[in-house]
Amino acid sequence: MRGLNPRQIEAFRALILAGSVGSAANLLNISQPAVSRMIRDFQHHVGLVLFERRGTRLVPTSEALSLYAEVERTFVGLEHIAKTATELRTRRSGFLRVAALPALANGFLPRFAGRFAAERPRLDLVLSGLVSHAVLTAVVHGQCDLGFAEATFEHAAVRVELMPKAPYVAILPQGHRLARKARLRPRDFEGENFVSLGSAGLSRFRIDRLFTEHGVNRVLRIETPLSEMACALVASGVGVALCEPFTAHEYATRGIVVRPFEPRIEFEFAALYAAAQRTPLLAREFIDGFRAHVVEFLRKETRRPRS
Repeated sequence: MRGLNPRQIEAFRALILAGSVGSAANLLNISQPAVSRMIRDFQHHVGLVLFERRGTRLVPTSEALSLYAEVERTFVGLEHIAKTATELRTRRSGFLRVAALPALANGFLPRFAGRFAAERPRLDLVLSGLVSHAVLTAVVHGQCDLGFAEATFEHAAVRVELMPKAPYVAILPQGHRLARKARLRPRDFEGENFVSLGSAGLSRFRIDRLFTEHGVNRVLRIETPLSEMACALVASGVGVALCEPFTAHEYATRGIVVRPFEPRIEFEFAALYAAAQRTPLLAREFIDGFRAHVVEFLRKETRRPRS
């Protein structure tokens, strides 16, 4: 489609973000009639009904939301170009965008990233938490410089660098009968209410296969795709679970008890970056520093006395 007006697209984006014509006008620093006119002309140009009036509100249609997703990707790219130009013009020392799966983004990675940025006062850092397939997509489309995702994801445009493997741990509600044990095994979970990770993940497959091989019957009442939600559910007393150690550590003082689990089930994740270009120096420093941070964390967790 030819001749799209950038200002109309900007008004469309502003209306989606702001939720009303008045707020969109304030965001763009123009009049409300001007916003209404641009939205009307934009709808006519694309041949779609983008908003429906409900009382005094304009509500985006499903077509509008689909179109907005594409518009937002374009704006992110434009903002990155502008940001890079500013970096070059002002000779700032760096700009790094990092995306990570929730198991790392819910506390463990941000603490490392904070120290990384503190040691580089002129660094601009953008840190995002996304599910693994979205991390891969962000790296492929150049929306982030570096990603951390489950190691099972591959793409021709992305290099995958494996990070240290971390053993899953058992998590229990405080006061649970199994908390008396220093180490847990599959047979300990016989008949227990069990909070499962999402069925689409490799970790769920490995966990279920292990319990099946040992002939252990769990009560599979609740399922969640996120380890932090599993920890919160366990803290509520609804059941027990297996979890990667990063999230378990975050919740160790928030109502759960953490115990080593045997036989070992590995949580595998990797650093992802674009294959078509040389890895930026900042990204390489971040990967190497985070790898050392993971190794040190796992060493301490192995030696930590269990209460």
